Amino acid sequence: MTHQLQNRFKMLSITFGAVFILSLFVNCSLIKTETYYENGILATASPIATQVGIDVFKSGGNSFDAAVAVGFTLAVVHPQAGNIGGGGFAVIRSGATGEIDALDFREKAPLAASEKMYLDSDENVIEGLSTKGAKAVGVPGTVAGLYALWEKNGSKEWSELVNYAAELADTGFIVDEHLEESLKKYNDSFDDFEQSASIFYPDGRQLKAGDRLIQKNLAKALYTISAEGPDGFYKGVIADSIAATMVEYGGLITSDDLAGYSVSWKEPIHVKFDSLDIYSMSPPSSGGIVVGQILKLIEPYDFSLYTVNSPEYINLFAEMSKLAFADRSKHLGDPDFYPVPLKRLLDDEYLKNRRELITIKQAKSAEEILPGGVLQQESDETTHFSICDKEGNIVSLTYTLNTSYGSKLMINGFGILLNNQMDDFSIKPGVQNYYGLIGGEANKIEPGKRMLSSMSPTIILKEKQPFLVLGSPGGSKIITVVTQAIINFSRFNLSSKETVRQPRFHHQWVPDLLYLEENQFAPDIQEQLRSYGYQLKERSAYSDLQLLYIDNSGLMTGASDPRNRGTCFGY
Repeated sequence: MTHQLQNRFKMLSITFGAVFILSLFVNCSLIKTETYYENGILATASPIATQVGIDVFKSGGNSFDAAVAVGFTLAVVHPQAGNIGGGGFAVIRSGATGEIDALDFREKAPLAASEKMYLDSDENVIEGLSTKGAKAVGVPGTVAGLYALWEKNGSKEWSELVNYAAELADTGFIVDEHLEESLKKYNDSFDDFEQSASIFYPDGRQLKAGDRLIQKNLAKALYTISAEGPDGFYKGVIADSIAATMVEYGGLITSDDLAGYSVSWKEPIHVKFDSLDIYSMSPPSSGGIVVGQILKLIEPYDFSLYTVNSPEYINLFAEMSKLAFADRSKHLGDPDFYPVPLKRLLDDEYLKNRRELITIKQAKSAEEILPGGVLQQESDETTHFSICDKEGNIVSLTYTLNTSYGSKLMINGFGILLNNQMDDFSIKPGVQNYYGLIGGEANKIEPGKRMLSSMSPTIILKEKQPFLVLGSPGGSKIITVVTQAIINFSRFNLSSKETVRQPRFHHQWVPDLLYLEENQFAPDIQEQLRSYGYQLKERSAYSDLQLLYIDNSGLMTGASDPRNRGTCFGY
């Protein structure tokens, strides 16, 4: 088995298979034809990871098996965001029972963390301390999360699934232009981290497309996890190395933090929108709540008056987004530490009152919109994958290191990049984080607490049957990308491929800017938006939407975002 896998990945790295490339182009690229699959389908950020998932399906595995193999593979081939040293969320469906669950494997603050740990003696934020290096690292959750998925519904041997990634790290893969450009962009970020720099910039030379990236230390870590399960990461030699790395670089995570980490199964956020039942991630992710609020705020409007990406529709969406993001700033955090008013935030009467604050064809300034008076009762470089099999098993999973390559710090001797998720806490009330998001008391730093997130892995049913599976990276923009995709598919009747290609826009209340993808919106549209009172800011293409559609006969199709190198494929 091992020898066969090595040969397969060597061939994959060299050519990726002419037939497979041709199939990907035909099935998930620039043509409108939708190709449907009967047995299984997945969309990921990497062609190699997609192929691994297909191999798992073909060997008799289900969606949960494929998710484990894909999750670990992305840690090897997509180091910007795929990870072992980060964390995330998954929304899953069991085909056997129809039950939908939410899995929280978000990182936690170390036990030694404190509310003002990133402030100087004058209580000013110390620049960079929450985003780079050991002190930015939260206790990782990915290994425990992938194991929990497998333990609940997996069908194949754990070791077999992890070994796909271990052997890729051991034998290497061919760097593509996407990774080359990413490393070029972050070249200076690794100057203070010798272990990381030695992998991605060997002998001081940046890896280029066509180079083979071999990660022997990462392979050693993966083989350990393959043999020992989560104990191979949270206890023993890897845990000892994490603790030692923290001491060396001034971090806070200890062996006790690692040994005490646990995942949490939760009820997903459930929102009805038109004829759809939408299930998305619950706190400490803000994704499900904010996606749900925007959809419910928009639901009563007559869409025969709008066209996709018309200024009138953009105005409607942006104003509802402001209301929802304002609520996010005050009311959302880790429910184990703060009484998040979930039911009230999605209450019809509450949302009706919020909706009445908006005047169509007019932009309310951020100062005019405050969080609602609710009675108390991530870089863009995250990554998402969507998976569905013929039995109706579904995994929608988003995980991350936070910003690209996380803290840039690598565990001594094991090649694992560590996250910088501590920046997702409210470092100081009223101060924006890396993504410009503001937080307060609900998301302050506390020992053992999970930081607020925008990740929005989502499963949608129609007439109680699987309909859509989607999610995306993009920091705070995850929420608007996912919500716009749902509306574009269901209200504007776009296909899956048309949905992932649509130009994107984003407003998150603060900063008071309407972001537009550059060169995607005509001058007359922009001029009309300015006449409504918006301050516009163009930015480069963003996010990496991975979307699957299941028709009423159970056949599956989908699309991977053309902005990046991801692929959607099935069999």
